[in-house]
Amino acid sequence: MHKTLSRRLMAGLAAAMAVGAGLGLSLGSAAAAYPERPITMIVPFAAGGPTDVIARIVAENMSKTLGQQIIVENVAGAGGTTGSTRAAQAAPDGYTLVMGHMGTHGAAPALYPNLKYDPAKDFAPVGLAAGTPILIVAKKDFPAKDLKEFVAYVKANADKVNQAHAGVGSVSHSTCTLLDAQLGIKPTLVPYGGTGPALNDLVSGQVDFMCDQIVNLVPQIQAGTIKAYAVATPERSPSLPNVPTTKEAGLPDYQVSAWNAIFAPKGTPQDIIAKLNNALVVALDDESTRKRLLDLGGVIADKPGRSPQALNDLVVSEVARWTPVLKGANSK
Repeated sequence: MHKTLSRRLMAGLAAAMAVGAGLGLSLGSAAAAYPERPITMIVPFAAGGPTDVIARIVAENMSKTLGQQIIVENVAGAGGTTGSTRAAQAAPDGYTLVMGHMGTHGAAPALYPNLKYDPAKDFAPVGLAAGTPILIVAKKDFPAKDLKEFVAYVKANADKVNQAHAGVGSVSHSTCTLLDAQLGIKPTLVPYGGTGPALNDLVSGQVDFMCDQIVNLVPQIQAGTIKAYAVATPERSPSLPNVPTTKEAGLPDYQVSAWNAIFAPKGTPQDIIAKLNNALVVALDDESTRKRLLDLGGVIADKPGRSPQALNDLVVSEVARWTPVLKGANSK
């Protein structure tokens, strides 16, 4: 009886394996066939901002490598944490990604006590897309002609000037919070759903100044629709060679850069992460894609710096860096 049952079980297993083979199913086959349909990349800000621009440039090339379209979906709100939360809670199957950045995956834990995700634990890092130097910019008719005059003016008129940002915890908010703390000022803060609409109001003169990623600003600065006072990096940007560094312009302690990177939900299979990372690396090695990012002032990491582990380490270090800065500034 035991032998008969055993033979039946073996026969049943063989039949099931045969059916599975006929359907193209096997262990790991779902990941092996990935992607079989379009992928959604959430950008947690309004269209037109730096994160959106970088996401669309990178996604266009990654789609070619993956053989499926990556569709960018803008989900703005709460400094990027609304879209990031949606991505963290999505199925870990590789079909929902998020283009996070220094704000959503570095500054947010210090600013949102009830944050529904842990940047270091609730995502599977895919890779760093681009670094983005920060610029101090103002409306074109702002009275100060250089950074020293800007500093003097905002200190003397802190109760009158207003500062635009893309929401609490965003890059524009966090980096300007650091600037405000160093200058000892508390300007009126004007929040937006992204730096795209914030920049529109800066161009139209409805707000006075902001801190933003260079990717968002090069065309406007070159066109003279806004003023650029300094770039907060040790060296000038090749995209804006006439804009001095903060050190050159008299504010050496203000040194800050941002970054944008791709994340998948925690639990996404490692072979899917590997495919996504490979597509990202191919995109960043593509001459046309590189040129588009570099022309906008982006900084592209070397290959070791694009790995999932490198991004994981970056997130951990950024949370540790920004938490004391933002909590110390009592930013809300």
